Amino acid sequence: MRAIRVHEHGDSDVLTLESVPRPEPGADELFVRVRAAGVNPIDWMVREGYTDEALAPSLPYVPGWDLSGVVERVGSAVSGLEPGNAVFGLVRMPDPGRTYAEYATVPADDVIRKPATLEHTAAAGLPMVGLTAWRALFEEGDLREGQRVLVHAAAGGVGHVAVQLAAHAGATVIGTASGRNEASLRDLGVDEFVDYRERRFEAAVDDVDLVLDAVGGDVLERSTAVLREGGRIVTLPEPPSERVIETAQRERRATVRWFSVEPDASALGEIRALVDDGHIRPTISGIRPLSEAAAAHEESEDGHVRGKLVLETEPTMTD
Repeated sequence: MRAIRVHEHGDSDVLTLESVPRPEPGADELFVRVRAAGVNPIDWMVREGYTDEALAPSLPYVPGWDLSGVVERVGSAVSGLEPGNAVFGLVRMPDPGRTYAEYATVPADDVIRKPATLEHTAAAGLPMVGLTAWRALFEEGDLREGQRVLVHAAAGGVGHVAVQLAAHAGATVIGTASGRNEASLRDLGVDEFVDYRERRFEAAVDDVDLVLDAVGGDVLERSTAVLREGGRIVTLPEPPSERVIETAQRERRATVRWFSVEPDASALGEIRALVDDGHIRPTISGIRPLSEAAAAHEESEDGHVRGKLVLETEPTMTD
């Protein structure tokens, strides 16, 4: 089979397409024909060697954690799934997921049936960002109907799903992004829009119950100013500093949280139901063949992707 492998940390040119042996599934695993694999910023961060030890695979490794594909074989201890089933999921995180490949073995507990309304390329772009947005909003952020939520980088992978989840939950959704994304974000459910290139968000927004921060740095530090007393910030890029935590507590009695996303079949099932009911749709801004993984990484690193990028191993089809 063909797979992308990384033999050394570095720029996108370290991603090489190679012929490798097909993996063998364990008793609790599935052998899946990968139809598409999602591309996430963490993929190129790991490739460059910029992440912590929890996300430091031994070299060489096959990148990727998101997939959508078709089960070809099941391990002896697997029940509930069988050959021919179309599945999707976030697999093995933080261990290597190895989804940039034509075939992958995946823990059966990490994947569920693919949404019936999505093709593989769309489904592959959903698991990591969907699970991140779900946990940030409802588990760490305790978002409730009628509250105000500010989503930074609202047009990005996590952001555009978070907007839809929050809107469906009955929250008032405020999104920051560049002006070119305003129309699409309002279509997804944004009630108030701030073009971060034209105006500082803290001058335009106040009385926020929850901030979902996918940017970090100065944006995280400034987010305390828009919170109500007792508000919450969930930040994604890296753990917040003690100074940021203390400032939020002192100025707004607010909490600042960070987490690492992991496979969660139960939450993914909730997201799938919302997809099939028409409440959520992933935005896929680019689909490239597996051989163009380097170009996909370069586009992701540029930082202006709307929604998600996906690698496809064969022409899109629905199972």
